[in-house]
Amino acid sequence: MRTREEIARQERIRLEKEQKEAQEELARVREWLRTEVDVDADEGDPDLFEREKNLALVMALERKLESIATALRAVEKGTYGICERCGEAIDPARLEVRPDATLCLKCQLEVERIAHRAAARAMAEAAPPPSRRPKIIE
Repeated sequence: MRTREEIARQERIRLEKEQKEAQEELARVREWLRTEVDVDADEGDPDLFEREKNLALVMALERKLESIATALRAVEKGTYGICERCGEAIDPARLEVRPDATLCLKCQLEVERIAHRAAARAMAEAAPPPSRRPKIIE
């Protein structure tokens, strides 16, 4: 059975490779955006759609790089693979799929449930009470 240090060393190599690939992809997309000509803002302009898609890709790659950097810091601190919330070991299968995971699946689901409830509560509080809603005239 591999030691925790061996697993961390292997994950560091994998994370660094993934980081390099994401950085290269981000550089390619940014270069494409830099060399792109100004697009016409008309509705249905395919260049505008493509630009928006690439800007979303840039944001996703930046978030991925932040997550990888966090995971690499955890490897350095010796806390990689340990849930930040409960302190239990994160399932290796989860780390295989999401090497930047900082929460075990149980805690991740609980955090998502809490966030969902908070969002639903905020939407309910933002809605006007039934007596103050505008009346629809037919």
